[in-house]
Amino acid sequence: MKLYPLQFEPILKERIWGGTKLKTYLNKPITSDITGESWEISTVEGDVSIIANGNLKGKSLNDLINEYPEAVLGDKVYAQFGKQFPLLFKYLDAREDLSIQLHPNDELAKKRHNSFGKTEMWYVMQADDNARLIVGFKQKSSPEEYLNHIHDKTIVDILDTKKVKQGDVFFLETGTIHAIGAGIVVAEIQQTSDITYRIYDFDRVDANGNKRELHVDLSLEAINYETVDAEKKYSKTENVSNPVVECKYFTTNLIPLDGKITVYKHGTSFTVYMCVEGDFQINLHGETHAYKKGDTVLLPASLTDFELSGNASILEIYIS
Repeated sequence: MKLYPLQFEPILKERIWGGTKLKTYLNKPITSDITGESWEISTVEGDVSIIANGNLKGKSLNDLINEYPEAVLGDKVYAQFGKQFPLLFKYLDAREDLSIQLHPNDELAKKRHNSFGKTEMWYVMQADDNARLIVGFKQKSSPEEYLNHIHDKTIVDILDTKKVKQGDVFFLETGTIHAIGAGIVVAEIQQTSDITYRIYDFDRVDANGNKRELHVDLSLEAINYETVDAEKKYSKTENVSNPVVECKYFTTNLIPLDGKITVYKHGTSFTVYMCVEGDFQINLHGETHAYKKGDTVLLPASLTDFELSGNASILEIYIS
């Protein structure tokens, strides 16, 4: 099988807090004015990505991995995860504030949900004036203080808010209370998990007048009550991979591309590129594959030698 750079049909998700920027800003084929998420690459049960380009068009990512696990995932990733694709890639548009929430770690998620935990990162692609995120506590907290503020609906008072702009990055370890604020578009990279503990939702109701479920009891054991330093600073040197986040679950670099660079890989891991600004091409075996802002592409691990060209800001993600 001759593998090639793979794109997937976006899996679009309506959310009570969603809007229209996934269409106007990222050119996604949304049909609803409350579209909050575009899942770009996913193997979450019930939401498995379907290949959108080339000879493999129409085939699911899971089926491809089952047939060619090492060629797609890489020998190191396959040895660690078997035939599971360990990451989930999304774009999010927050027209309104998201719920205040957190995610359990691997141990708790395995015990309770037979799932991975959900370590994640955000790259801010666009932010309205004065847009903010919630990330962690202002000061060290406790279960008792937390529950009192949940009961009084004042939880926001003890949480830390960060004003954000395009290019800001936040790395969210499991247990960190967080929320994306209104007016922000992010690229999100996370473990393959859809386990979220929602703790406060601003008393919102859906179109049928129903409030969304909260998970306060489940959250108690999962929360990190310490303060966190989640914002990541990084360099932006042109035409190199600038390290942004490195953890045991994924490595993310930023490539400010202006011209051409040659990329060499070792076959140990797949690579994903998310185009967060501009447009670029992958030149491989005499063929050119073109991408624009909002595109996400998976390079199977067997593709070890290729060229990037164009003028773009690209997130480069793989497993070290």
